[in-house]
Amino acid sequence: MAEYVYRPVITVARGLLGALRLQLDVRGAENIPASGGGIVLINHVSYLDFALAVLPFWTAQRRLIRFMAKKEVFDHRISGPLMRGMHHIPVDRQAGAASLRDALKALRAGEFVGVFPEATISPSYCLASFKSGAARMATHTNVPVIPVILWGSQRILTKGHPFKLRDAIGTPVTITVGRPVPPAELADRRTGTDVLHKVMTELLDEAQRRYPRPAPGEPDWWLPAHLGGSAPPQSAKADDPEA
Repeated sequence: MAEYVYRPVITVARGLLGALRLQLDVRGAENIPASGGGIVLINHVSYLDFALAVLPFWTAQRRLIRFMAKKEVFDHRISGPLMRGMHHIPVDRQAGAASLRDALKALRAGEFVGVFPEATISPSYCLASFKSGAARMATHTNVPVIPVILWGSQRILTKGHPFKLRDAIGTPVTITVGRPVPPAELADRRTGTDVLHKVMTELLDEAQRRYPRPAPGEPDWWLPAHLGGSAPPQSAKADDPEA
């Protein structure tokens, strides 16, 4: 498949991230399969997560990710042409069968499909409950799930916090690629989804432990309450895993 849009977009994105002089800490690139399909499961803390998640896949193996994203992004006059040009997959909550069909087709063709199982950014910056789609797609196509944890990107551009160039420059950002979870461990969608949540939680805990703590007096709105920060506590209301 010709990539007349995706490759230039990656080049521009890398340039912009480089201009911010982000302190990128990328770990686990050796876990990225060199060939074959796979579901890339990503936590969601910022609006930069699409660009950041693809970096190790492109750098290590020159592989791209077809992200599943809400239809409204494709309807936008600026982002829409870019998303379609990069062959990402629109998700219409009112007609989900088409997006599922397109995702399964891409996986069977040996592509990576990117999924944000929480579906939205949580203001607590903790993992919310997962939707069960990743486990179901892995089982249908017999491909592994590759967990990816991002941390620190919420300090740059996230929901409810406008971008501030001065604060963004030099921000530490960690990208952790975990070991692929084989589809055999995900055959039951409920149990499989629990397995994926556990794997992602462990990777996130590790990333948070090694991430620099805010100095005394520095803003800590981006740090979860259970780690001593001032982000809102995680809501007790669980997401519907069947959605």
